[in-house]
Amino acid sequence: MSEVLSIHHDLVGHQFETTVDGDRAYLAYMDLGKQTLDIYRTFVPNTLRGRGIAAALTEHALQYAERMDYSVIPSCSYVERYMEHRQRHRAKG
Repeated sequence: MSEVLSIHHDLVGHQFETTVDGDRAYLAYMDLGKQTLDIYRTFVPNTLRGRGIAAALTEHALQYAERMDYSVIPSCSYVERYMEHRQRHRAKG
């Protein structure tokens, strides 16, 4: 993805969100306590798909979790696949 996204963390609403071309995309999570986040949904409107927005939201959320020393439960299938790919990539590097 070549465009730079402005991603906002809504702490109260438990979401990472961005607006592109007037459409909102987001990643939603639950804070389960005990330093654990359950990421359960990513949503990108059809008009924005294929632009790497879900990946950017997911990476932003995972970096937040790492900074805060949280573990992540990937209930969202997209996030689960992203984390597996990220782990394989890091193991190679």
